[in-house]
Amino acid sequence: MKVVIQRVSSASVTINNKKVASIKSGLLVLLGIVNEDKSEDIKWLVNKVVNLRVFADAKGVMNRSLKDTSGDIIVVSQFTLHASTKKGNRPSYIKAAKPDVAIPLYENFVKQLEVDLGKSIQTGEFGADMKVDLLNDGPVTIIIDTKDKV
Repeated sequence: MKVVIQRVSSASVTINNKKVASIKSGLLVLLGIVNEDKSEDIKWLVNKVVNLRVFADAKGVMNRSLKDTSGDIIVVSQFTLHASTKKGNRPSYIKAAKPDVAIPLYENFVKQLEVDLGKSIQTGEFGADMKVDLLNDGPVTIIIDTKDKV
């Protein structure tokens, strides 16, 4: 699993001209899943996301987490995070997991976030053509891959 985490002042997801998710201060998390990903990866990755210290403390130092700030979060599935660009100019998405593998892992990722944060998590819609609007705060953008956890 790979996530791109963006600290945002605001973010929203629109599908077919209907806003399906909207937050103020918090994190926008783009989640990419490959066939090798397992449910064990979820707990490790969610722990990283909710405890990542990217929010300012009283001295302006990035020393507070999403848990500390009670910030909100939107999770958006994004298979293009696993694009291969080694050959030619057209990305290959062969590494991205098919829906039968990806959807349960995506849904469990969101459920684990809800458990760890103690609140509902907003999401996009798996496989939909989404318009994601965000105001990146900082900008702060962090990439985490479960393959790098060792």
